[in-house]
Amino acid sequence: MKPPIRIVLLDGHDLVLKGLHSLLSKEPDLLIAGEAKTVADALSLVARVHPHLVILEMSLPDGSGMEACRRLIEMAPQVRILFLTNHAEDTMVAAAIRSGAHGYLLKDVKIDELLHAIRMIVGGRGYLDPRITQHALQWIRAIASPESQLPGTRRLSPQERLILPLLAKGKTNKQIAADLHLSDKTIKNYLSNIYDKLGVNRRTEAVVKFMRDTDPPLHT
Repeated sequence: MKPPIRIVLLDGHDLVLKGLHSLLSKEPDLLIAGEAKTVADALSLVARVHPHLVILEMSLPDGSGMEACRRLIEMAPQVRILFLTNHAEDTMVAAAIRSGAHGYLLKDVKIDELLHAIRMIVGGRGYLDPRITQHALQWIRAIASPESQLPGTRRLSPQERLILPLLAKGKTNKQIAADLHLSDKTIKNYLSNIYDKLGVNRRTEAVVKFMRDTDPPLHT
């Protein structure tokens, strides 16, 4: 028999950890190798138990899921990462994928689909919740395709391109920071860089350029 798939669970809520542990432990090919509530504890745990997969939440007590994903992959490149979260926003999905995640599911997923996703991801494939796949792919193409960008936006970093659609939706710096799990100061610095690269002085001018030339249009 093959050795079981070793899984580490990372979530700040006891109820979620206990529920996942109970459900996944019923599968003979799955083994819960450990649980963690913080990024720091997860890094230490993964270094000790060498799991095949980490299942994690987007919002954590001591950092973001994206930060955890990046640090886990840097420390253990072989580990596979599956986000299991309530965040269905396009920005979250795109940021998770850019952080190196191999899968993204919403927490109300059916258990059979969760098990299917786990086995696919550990088997070397990716998995995206079907309920967000089409919308997320359209949005990612909209911010990534050279044909859909202004000449100025081609100079923007991937993170800066994530911010533009949020600006166009009228979000404040604080709201953008919350959406992307970054600090207000970091968003302010990104916006300053965006204005310089686009040759504008205010957020309204950046939004006008983005709204005029982005194709396909933003989804609301």
